[in-house]
Amino acid sequence: MYAVETKNLSKEYRYFEKSGGLHASIQALFHRKTHIRKALSDFSLTLDEGEFVGLMGPNGAGKTTIIKLLTGIIHPTHGSASVLGYNPARGENSFKKKIAVVMGQKSQLWWDLPAEDSLLLNKAIYSIPDQRYRENIRYFSGLFNVEPYLKVPVRKLSLGERMKMELMASLIHDPRLLFLDEPTIGLDAVAQRQIREMLRQAGRERGISLLLTSHYTEDLLELTPRVIVIRTGRKVYDGSLEQLLRRYNAHHTISVQFSSETAIPPLPHAETIEQSSYRLCLRTTHEHVQECLKSLLDIGSIEDIRVEDDDVTLLVERVYKDL
Repeated sequence: MYAVETKNLSKEYRYFEKSGGLHASIQALFHRKTHIRKALSDFSLTLDEGEFVGLMGPNGAGKTTIIKLLTGIIHPTHGSASVLGYNPARGENSFKKKIAVVMGQKSQLWWDLPAEDSLLLNKAIYSIPDQRYRENIRYFSGLFNVEPYLKVPVRKLSLGERMKMELMASLIHDPRLLFLDEPTIGLDAVAQRQIREMLRQAGRERGISLLLTSHYTEDLLELTPRVIVIRTGRKVYDGSLEQLLRRYNAHHTISVQFSSETAIPPLPHAETIEQSSYRLCLRTTHEHVQECLKSLLDIGSIEDIRVEDDDVTLLVERVYKDL
């Protein structure tokens, strides 16, 4: 049985168009222009038990809509979804106890109370036995390194500390499937890396399945070997993120530091970005990297050489435009 299986899942929103002003408001009482917006169209997905999968796509692509459909927050217009063997739209309590949701811009913690109080509330909501609750508090507070902050009011915590508490509150009832929607938004690089490492360890040790949406490519590269790219509500790619970025990585930058002053002739199939007597920086296509490296080795004694890919942000922009 798959942790998640959807078939031709679709979500449509109906809305009315109205011009401004009193006359238009009165007219709209009798004649309304109705529009239908397709937030998701014919989306099919399978996610294995214990698998980590990422959702990519520009704003408005339908990523959050997918998470809301799979958690039962909203209901599909067409198609079907099975999550851990349940129909999410039914909202059964037994289903809710097996999943967890973290949205980076929404908090489940009480702002003026210590995080410990919110955790106790979750203990009551999910009927967690006392012994299991204590074990999980000990495990996750150690894993997330937040034990000193459990008794501190949430509003006094840093953004990174609050997000760790959010994750802890979502995992305290031992869910089998975790949905994360932009969990590292607004965090600095250190906090992002810590949270990725903690999620990876928790998934490995607890057997949790993960469906993650993020605009940070590092989150997806490090956590989810498989990604699904969504564009205007449709799935346009399902596979390895590394392979996808490699496909769109058309150029490389070669930086060379020579050991001594060197006369550098023009190199074919390469664009010079920076040049001095000791240093050369080139931009070339993927097909000509090896040829350029051979030519550079013949020019003079090299102290240091680096080959770098295009900026990941630029690669993602190309992916969104071309797929």
